[in-house]
Amino acid sequence: GLQGTHAFRPLLENVFAQSFWSFNLLPRRNCSFFSLVIKVQELKMATKICCIGAGYVGGPTCSIIALKGGDKVKVTVVDINEARIAAWNSDELPIFEPGLDEVVKQCRGKNLFFSTDVAGAIKESDIIFVSVNTPTKKYGLGKGSAADVKYIESCARSIAEHSESSKIVIEKSTVPARTAETLSRILEANCKQGIRFDILSNPEFLAEGTAVSDLLSPDRVLIGGATTPEGQAAVARLSAVYEHWVPKERIITTNTWSSELSKLAANAFLAQRISSINAMSAICEATEADVQEVARAIGKDSRLGHKFLQASVGFGGSCFQKDILNLVYLADSLNLPEVADYWRQVVILNDWQERRFASRIIRKLFNTVSGKKIAIMGFAFKKDTGDTRESASIYVCQHLMDEGAQLAIFDPKVKPAQIDQDLKEVSQGQEERVERLVTVHTDPYAAMDGAHAVVILTEWDEFKDYDYSKVYASMPKPAWMFDGRLLLDHHKLKDIGFSVEVIGKRI
Repeated sequence: GLQGTHAFRPLLENVFAQSFWSFNLLPRRNCSFFSLVIKVQELKMATKICCIGAGYVGGPTCSIIALKGGDKVKVTVVDINEARIAAWNSDELPIFEPGLDEVVKQCRGKNLFFSTDVAGAIKESDIIFVSVNTPTKKYGLGKGSAADVKYIESCARSIAEHSESSKIVIEKSTVPARTAETLSRILEANCKQGIRFDILSNPEFLAEGTAVSDLLSPDRVLIGGATTPEGQAAVARLSAVYEHWVPKERIITTNTWSSELSKLAANAFLAQRISSINAMSAICEATEADVQEVARAIGKDSRLGHKFLQASVGFGGSCFQKDILNLVYLADSLNLPEVADYWRQVVILNDWQERRFASRIIRKLFNTVSGKKIAIMGFAFKKDTGDTRESASIYVCQHLMDEGAQLAIFDPKVKPAQIDQDLKEVSQGQEERVERLVTVHTDPYAAMDGAHAVVILTEWDEFKDYDYSKVYASMPKPAWMFDGRLLLDHHKLKDIGFSVEVIGKRI
């Protein structure tokens, strides 16, 4: 019989993960080999998956894994935020994502669970996703560009403390390059005897608003791991989880560092396209060009394609700016200042586009908005999500509050408390002005009633269907419409009587 079964474990797990090994074919000749048989039998049982972090990535990702994995997986999403977990267990989920409600209700309580028992979920799991926030640092070394990985470190220490068996630990959060090395060092320094941790990188490529469809039919699933036999066995085991619904040819495997950097690069390239077309929008406004026509012409080039060429008031969301700044910090730390400056300029132009749009509003309203009601339509960073992180709306509102404007804000999905929190955060010691200058409405017509200007800052489809004749009738004249998303029928608005200003062309 075979001896030294420990050496064969990675190979066996790898083979089993690809469904080439049957438990019934294994001989049981001695106790040492029988223990290996038991290990294979365990692998045939439901894979126990724990996700630390019940946010925009962890919740939807694990819900789809549960949906598609069926009785082959048991998924537990944990978070120390009791209110968030309570919301995941309620009829009103803590995040809005089209189609997510149905998925969660179908799986919750069967093979999908939401809990605050972090220690218990770690102990029980075979695979652990780390999906916690990695915001840009606001203090100390790397302030303003480096990612704050304190939550990643906290997760690593909890995993080491509570693990009673070997685990595969997966970076799901967007992280700086070589974070896996940090995870590995912390886990190895604190783990119990006989316990092994294999670290993988499995970045998400979700677009909020289409996360469910992105997860159900991904362009690719990227898994990075060590090139050792043990590392490749761990890669194969995670791949087997995705193979429940993702074609194998869409699962890309790389080394850990390539996987981490690929996520940052992907978001940087996408944001770069947005800043590029926004730069063109400024030239178009100064000439007789139409940025939508320019984008259409560019998009017909098969080398470029049409995606991410929609000019706007600016990009937002949790990843684009953060990931570019991570690249900037990485390049600076590697003594590559020209590379750092190149990527920094993408963020600089995005900030400028937001300021430029706000300044245009002020200029058109006769260089003063003090005391004037401005209707802000949309606060989420994009449609079909309630996420406001780095939303252009926050910064346009900030500039308008600096000028004393009275803001009437409406968004169909963002909660008033979130709007209040975001605007106070950028008020820099003047938090009391938010109470004085901002009113959040639940009725869009109430927000626009009597406003000097209506400002479209999120491309919600419902905004296209409003009765703007009714809105115009209630507004002081001239009545201004500023479309920061190129969403509305501008000629129809002009026929009603609006003075119309848009991104990237003259009306």
